[in-house]
Amino acid sequence: MVKEIVSLFSGCGGLDLGFSQAGFKVVWANEYDKRIWITHEKNYPNIFLDKRDVRNIRSSEIPECVGIIGGPPCQSWSEAGTQKGMNDARGQLFLEYVRILKDKQPLFFLAENVSGMLHKKHIAALGSIIRSFEDANYIVSHKLLNTVKYGVPQDRARVIFVGYHRSLGRHFNFDVLETYSYRACSLYDAIWDLRDLAISAKEKNKTNGELCQVPNHEYMIGGFSSHYLSRNRVRSWDEPSFTIQAGGRHAPMHPQANKMIYVERDKFMFDPDSLHPYRRLSIRECARIQTFPDDIIFYYNDLADAYKMIGNAVPVKFGYALAQAINDDLFERKEQDSDIRVLSNKVFQLSLNI
Repeated sequence: MVKEIVSLFSGCGGLDLGFSQAGFKVVWANEYDKRIWITHEKNYPNIFLDKRDVRNIRSSEIPECVGIIGGPPCQSWSEAGTQKGMNDARGQLFLEYVRILKDKQPLFFLAENVSGMLHKKHIAALGSIIRSFEDANYIVSHKLLNTVKYGVPQDRARVIFVGYHRSLGRHFNFDVLETYSYRACSLYDAIWDLRDLAISAKEKNKTNGELCQVPNHEYMIGGFSSHYLSRNRVRSWDEPSFTIQAGGRHAPMHPQANKMIYVERDKFMFDPDSLHPYRRLSIRECARIQTFPDDIIFYYNDLADAYKMIGNAVPVKFGYALAQAINDDLFERKEQDSDIRVLSNKVFQLSLNI
């Protein structure tokens, strides 16, 4: 069967691409940030991209599907952000996700968010979110996962919610991820071949465009804040990267340079004896570390926009690992005693009565 899914808060499509590689077909996606539209449309021409604010989209305008995936904006939950949670308009976009889920009633959903939402100050909000999913007819599982365990060359902790429709009578077991084998990857594996080809951005961090020998292989220039200098920002070639963040100024340093030197609490400095200069990871290097294939090209004028869309993405290989587990559990289980299409029809009929 064709396993059609829809994507909310699609961004530059990391999660979508991972699910596509696992055998799902993304038929509809939503992204409101106009700076991402051209990247999405050029890389995924077969996916219809709805560009409206999700709050203005009626559920009836979204295709029927077996699954809904997406990561609502995470800034309001971020440990580095305001941590306002549900008191922030962006945090409340989670409820729009639930609204559409409740109306469409697919067999499953997957939602991704930052680890900050598990902070003790958000316990009440987290409980409310889970109850909202449950009220929409889903048995919900959630877990904090580090992408480095799933073939991604990056330490990146994210909370994953997976819900199975109540009519299926079971929940997603995250332990199933441990039954697959994932190759551990380092910065060497991810970006060694790019080491001598990067170029610096133009003045005011504008793109070099076609001057890049490797598409998007350019890095942001400029100073470093005291927050950036509060810790070491260099990982060695044989280590995974630090988290790729949604801001170029906080991109990790390239592993060619020595690790930074501790000065005092919350203060590090660059090693003046480093044989190689310090520079931020390039946009292409960040994309590699987020496991985007090189044929995914990012379009922008300001480098900041590229770092943001890549940093906000779900690493493709992480998305694939999650999608593979859901696919095998729901659609490939040999012991299932009824065709999944019968269950899908049952769920659809149930949705008509909600």
